[in-house]
Amino acid sequence: MANATCKAEPGAFRPLVNRGRCEGKAACAAVCPYNVFEVGIIDEAEYRALPMFERFKVWAHGKKTAYTPNADACRACGLCVAACPENAISLVRAAP
Repeated sequence: MANATCKAEPGAFRPLVNRGRCEGKAACAAVCPYNVFEVGIIDEAEYRALPMFERFKVWAHGKKTAYTPNADACRACGLCVAACPENAISLVRAAP
């Protein structure tokens, strides 16, 4: 399903998820027309690298977080950014 506001070439931008803010509510996965997101349990190394307060918050939400296994399909429509209740997603230009 394509969205008319998704005008960037696939892979020109990618969503960046702030692990300390993400609560794994999956709003991003629900609105993304390109299936860029999936929600899973945070990697233990990423979890341990978070500051203590953020680790507590992530733990309190079941250690769930959004991952972007299909980031190369992102068309920068921004639907995920708008849908995220924690403001945990930003779009960044992909490295050339």
